[in-house]
Amino acid sequence: MVSAARMTPHAFTTPDAAGPVGIFDSGVGGLSVWREIARQCPAEHTIYVADQAHVPYGPRDEVELRRFCEGITRFLLASGCKAIVVACNTASAAALKHLRECFPHVAILGMEPAVKPAAQITRSRVVGVMATPATFAGKLFRATAGRHASGVTLVTQVCDGLAEQVERGDTDSSATEVMLRRFVEPMLAAGADTIVLACTHYPFALDAIQRIAGPRVTVIDPAPAIARHLGDVLGSRQLRNGSGSRATHRFLTTGDPASLRAAVHRWCGIDGEIGALRWTEDDSELVFA
Repeated sequence: MVSAARMTPHAFTTPDAAGPVGIFDSGVGGLSVWREIARQCPAEHTIYVADQAHVPYGPRDEVELRRFCEGITRFLLASGCKAIVVACNTASAAALKHLRECFPHVAILGMEPAVKPAAQITRSRVVGVMATPATFAGKLFRATAGRHASGVTLVTQVCDGLAEQVERGDTDSSATEVMLRRFVEPMLAAGADTIVLACTHYPFALDAIQRIAGPRVTVIDPAPAIARHLGDVLGSRQLRNGSGSRATHRFLTTGDPASLRAAVHRWCGIDGEIGALRWTEDDSELVFA
């Protein structure tokens, strides 16, 4: 049994360039980020944690989310990760600042709604943003909008239920089509010519969103940008893996390993190493099941 919850920051070793990158999300949504990291940084080992015992994160409060995120981060650092990617907009909004304060020795990257690139490319000056309630309520979204959306109208669209559809692998059904039209059409009616996907689950429905929005609307997936940023951060800290060994990838879940295995195969096209984790009774510590 591996325990990480009671380790203090000074207990962690200096990051090793040959160590893995830790990536986590409430569920399978962060795989949209994982696959882009694997594409852009093919030499990097990874450990992915899906907290499917607590999915979805969207309706949960900030205190609870910080506890989950801190527990996962401690586990990943205790597993030797050299950098952490919070591949979840909701978790980033609630806990990114907290995590950086708790673990100042390590690079921790999070998801920021892609308002800046959207504001740069929009022609109508109207940008739609699809996200969870917690993302819109967080200080991160307000700060990002305040910095980058001057002169742009942001049409915010809460997408209740969409992350759950993606968790089930249901992105092509008529029920999902109806749901997506309910979310996308009001943004189009408001004049949006650019749509930001501010939840890592949503890129798995990107084709359907783009079809509904039409060819004149740009739909922005933030995953390529976060992967580029990770590469830059690893390079600046001299943490790029130069060992020449083949990259290894582990996928761990607090839920059903069979479900995660199917998602990894479906969304990433690989049959990765899958493992099970469990939370302790107070939901503060992760251990191998």
